Amino acid sequence: MFTQSPVRRILGRVALCLAASLSAGIQAAEQDVIKRSFCVFDPVGANGPLFAISKSFKPVALREGVELNMRAYTDEKVAAEDFKAGQCDAVLLTGTRAREFNKFTGSLEAMGAIPGEKEMRLLFNTLSQPKAKPFLVNDRYEVAGIFPGGAVYLFTRDRNIDTVAELQGKKIATLDYDTASLTMVRHVGASVVGANSANFAGKFNNGSVDLAYAPAVAYTPLELYKGVQPNGGVFKYAVAYMNFQVILHRDRFPEDAGQMVRDESVKRIEEAYQIIEQAEAEIPAEVWMHPPSDDVADYNQMLRDVRLSLLEEGVYDERSIRLMKAIRCRVDGARAECASS
Repeated sequence: MFTQSPVRRILGRVALCLAASLSAGIQAAEQDVIKRSFCVFDPVGANGPLFAISKSFKPVALREGVELNMRAYTDEKVAAEDFKAGQCDAVLLTGTRAREFNKFTGSLEAMGAIPGEKEMRLLFNTLSQPKAKPFLVNDRYEVAGIFPGGAVYLFTRDRNIDTVAELQGKKIATLDYDTASLTMVRHVGASVVGANSANFAGKFNNGSVDLAYAPAVAYTPLELYKGVQPNGGVFKYAVAYMNFQVILHRDRFPEDAGQMVRDESVKRIEEAYQIIEQAEAEIPAEVWMHPPSDDVADYNQMLRDVRLSLLEEGVYDERSIRLMKAIRCRVDGARAECASS
């Protein structure tokens, strides 16, 4: 698991951005060394690529006056709970798991809200600006960095499952802590099979479920091709757009540390998109399943209906949903939803 270059490199950039930025944000010339803990979610644990690369920057942080105590977590839920309890000063989580710490950024993975790379670039550029800070902070936490993970696609073991109607009764590995995912799966009449980021691939590969959803960077390292072969495929329609988020306890870092992370992430964002592009290119052409344009319009409307329903229920942040709609309409003003913008 996680031995191939795309995931190793994209997670490595996250670690590099965090370490370099926090170090740059702390002037150590006239102060004592401070100790801070950084809890890193890595499905492989302390031997995983994300944790290894994060650990390699400990000396850099120390030179700047920060002694980082790195802790690896294979269970993202535990990492989030330890951070919430104050046992971690900083944490790296997926965007969906980060929702409990910042509802605005936790809504960025909303179903269908970001249909492609153009929209994602605009969104990341907007949120990296200093004027966006009010959306990234609350009384206790600051989202110091947001990094793209790529479009989330449906992976199926059977290519005949190529319409919403054919999802009826099918078993889908579903993040059981994510209200949005649970709602979406039930909306299409499929059966929820509870999963998490550490075990969904195994459930898909061994046939416990019919479908799973993930970004392209998971295809090779999580061996999703084992579930896809010989009769399956990857449905090339962005159900959502995955991201990673670095979250800080605000009172444990300098005031400008979060912006430093964001500034550093902007400098390396192109590399992240190149990694995503490479990962998508590694999925064989014959594996991709391309929905007809008429179906895409129906899918867009379906995801919009679910998205607005979740907004009404308070799952999503209205400001975040509104911002992403403005971005979608800026990229493609011909979208049906833009007529009421």
